[in-house]
Amino acid sequence: MKKLRATTKRVLILLLCSFTGIMAQNKQEKDVASIKKMCGCFEVQFNFSETFSYSKDSLYKPSDNKGTDTVLEYGQLVEEGDDKVVIQHLLQVGHGDKVHIVKHWRQDWEYQNTSFYMYNGDNEWLYEEKAKDAVKGQWSQKVFQVDDSPRYEGSGSWVYVDGKTFWENTTNAPLPRREYTKRSDYNVTERGNRHEITDFGWVHDQDNKKIVRKAGEKDFVLAKEKGYNTYTKVSEERCATAKAWWAQHQEKWAMVRNEWDGIYGKKKDLVLKKKVKNKPLYKHLFAEDCKTKGDIKKAIKAFVVNR
Repeated sequence: MKKLRATTKRVLILLLCSFTGIMAQNKQEKDVASIKKMCGCFEVQFNFSETFSYSKDSLYKPSDNKGTDTVLEYGQLVEEGDDKVVIQHLLQVGHGDKVHIVKHWRQDWEYQNTSFYMYNGDNEWLYEEKAKDAVKGQWSQKVFQVDDSPRYEGSGSWVYVDGKTFWENTTNAPLPRREYTKRSDYNVTERGNRHEITDFGWVHDQDNKKIVRKAGEKDFVLAKEKGYNTYTKVSEERCATAKAWWAQHQEKWAMVRNEWDGIYGKKKDLVLKKKVKNKPLYKHLFAEDCKTKGDIKKAIKAFVVNR
């Protein structure tokens, strides 16, 4: 009788493990489907507002509210697998025969990823290896700048509750483009990111902190900021120019990604120069004469500070 109970217990454990594995697989497939809903053609509105300031300077001036007219952005699916989804964003600016394409940000989603480059301020990213248990069932989102250099990374679970589908994470990042050309009184943005899939497309909801970081001192929160960017799905035909541009340029940017992958694969802290020959990296890579693997390697290598 004891032997029968022990056998029954083992069978139940095996069935439970099998069921748990199936549930995890189904959840992972559902996550991939959610991420891919950020692909396609969207009308986008970017909105940012500084909400609270904590400066001790009586002359402190908060950033102006930032809102944009609706623009078209295409989320190009670059890579798809069970454990990784890569989306390249392309802004389509202008109308008629005056349309031009701006290669925008890129987001890589990786399942149960343990390797991270965490921003530390002043163009420095610290390599961090997380424990497998810490990221179990999670997806990391790695966001890259227009030249495919690092921006910010974080990990979290896709959540399905009360009819909502979303992913959340808080991580450090460089100043956004709208700020770093105007502000020098802080050097780290702590980004509270929420990507929510909606019936009209998706929303990038942000609760950010503007942080002053100095070696040997406690971080000082200078101000807080709210960001609310809406992506409304529209006909694919409206982004035809962006799709055509990517088809023409995708081989070059595959070489750029490959060069960066070699750098990230070293799993060492990374420091990048802000300018070389008085130009930021994206201007070197976007140049028409930068088109071969050798050109790309030379351009990126010039910005990497060996430590």
